[in-house]
Amino acid sequence: MDRLTVELGALVFQALVTTLLALVYWWLWRQQRRPYFAVWALAWAAFAARLGFISAFVVTGRHFWLFAHQSATGVTALLLLWAAIVFARGARWRRRYLWLGVVVVGWAYIAIYVIRDMRTAGLSAAIALAAVTLGTGFVFARHARRRESLGAGVLAWTFLLWGLHHLDYPLVRSLGSAVLYGVFADVLFIVAATVGTLLMVLGDGRKALEARSHQLEQLTGLLVRAQEDERHRIARELHDEAGQILTAVKIELDLEGRTEAGEMVGRALAQVRDLSNLLRPSALDDLGLSPALHVLVDEFGRRAHVDATIDQARPLPPLSDEVEVAIYRVVQEALTNVARHAAARSVHVQLGAANGSVRLEVCDDGRGVTGEPTPHLGLLGIRERVTALGGTLEIEGAPGRGFRIEVVIPVVARA
Repeated sequence: MDRLTVELGALVFQALVTTLLALVYWWLWRQQRRPYFAVWALAWAAFAARLGFISAFVVTGRHFWLFAHQSATGVTALLLLWAAIVFARGARWRRRYLWLGVVVVGWAYIAIYVIRDMRTAGLSAAIALAAVTLGTGFVFARHARRRESLGAGVLAWTFLLWGLHHLDYPLVRSLGSAVLYGVFADVLFIVAATVGTLLMVLGDGRKALEARSHQLEQLTGLLVRAQEDERHRIARELHDEAGQILTAVKIELDLEGRTEAGEMVGRALAQVRDLSNLLRPSALDDLGLSPALHVLVDEFGRRAHVDATIDQARPLPPLSDEVEVAIYRVVQEALTNVARHAAARSVHVQLGAANGSVRLEVCDDGRGVTGEPTPHLGLLGIRERVTALGGTLEIEGAPGRGFRIEVVIPVVARA
C-alpha cells in the first residue's frame, strides 16, 4: 500500500469523525434549539467538506479543488467565529454578514488563480483558522471561569491547543507534507471537542435542574406558609363568628326550653369547634408545641379508642413557627393514617432534640404495609413540609409489624 493511499484513507477517516461531530451539534440543536449549536454544526460540516476537497486535490491535482478547500477553510473560520459570538453574547444573524463569506471566497480565488502561490493561500487560511480557533478557546475559557463548567474548561484547552496546531501548517505541513501527523492531531482534538461539548451540556443541564429544584422548594415553602395562614384565618372566622352565633342561638333555645333544638345546635357548635381546631389548633398558638401535641394525642386516643401515648424526655429548644407547625402536622397526619388504615391497638409518639435537630417518631402496632408504602397526598404533603425545612423523613412498615414515621428537622431550619 503506497503512501498516497494511506494519507487519503486518513483524510477520509478524519472527515467521517468531523461529520460525526457536526451531527452531535445538530442533535444538540434539535434538542435544545440554541442557535450556536446549529452554527457549530454547520462549521464542522464545512470543516469535513474542506477535507474532502483537499483529498480530491491530492488525487487529481486540479486547482479547482484547492480553491474549494481554501474557500471551505475560510467559511469554517467564519462559522466558528460566529458561533463563538452567538455563544458569548447571544448575537443575532444579519444578512449583511454574507459579505464576509464573499470576501473569503474572493481571497481564495485571488490566491489560487491570480497570485498562483499555494504557500500564500495556505498561510493565510491557516492564520485565519488558527485565530478563530484561539478566539473560540478564549470564549470557552471565560465561560468556564464564570460558570465553573468542567466541559467548558475542556473545550477551552482543546480549542487553544488546536489553534496553535493550525499554525504549524506553514512550518511542518506545507504543501501536503506530514498529512498523517496532522490527521492524527486533528482527530484527537475533534474527540476532545465532542467530549467537552457533552460535558458542558450535561453540566449546564444539571445546574439548571438544581436551580429549578431550588425554585420549587421556595415555591413549596411559600405555598405551605400561605396554606397555614389561610387555615389560621378560616379557623379564627369559625371560632369568632360562627361559634359565637351558634352559642347565642343555643342560649336562646335553652332559655325558651327548647331542649332538643338546643342539643342539635350544641352538636353543631361542637363540630364547628372541632373543625376550627383541626384547621389551626388554638393550643399550638396559646400554649406551644408540647402541650398542643399532648392534647392532640389524648383527644385522638379517646376518639379512636386507641391506646395513644406521647413521650418527651427533655424540654425542646426554642423552635421557629414553621418547625412547630411542621411537627404538629406530621403527628396529625400520622394519627389520621392510624385511624384510617392501621387497625392498631396502640400508637406511641416520641419527641426529643439532640445534635441541633428535633427528632419525632410515631409508631403503631397495626397491620403495616406490604412492600413500599404507597404515597398519597397526606404523606407527600408532610414530606414537602419537612424537606422544605432541610429535614429528613423516613417511613417504614412491614405486614403485621406496624408502621413507623421518623422525622428529623434542624432546630435552626432554613428559610
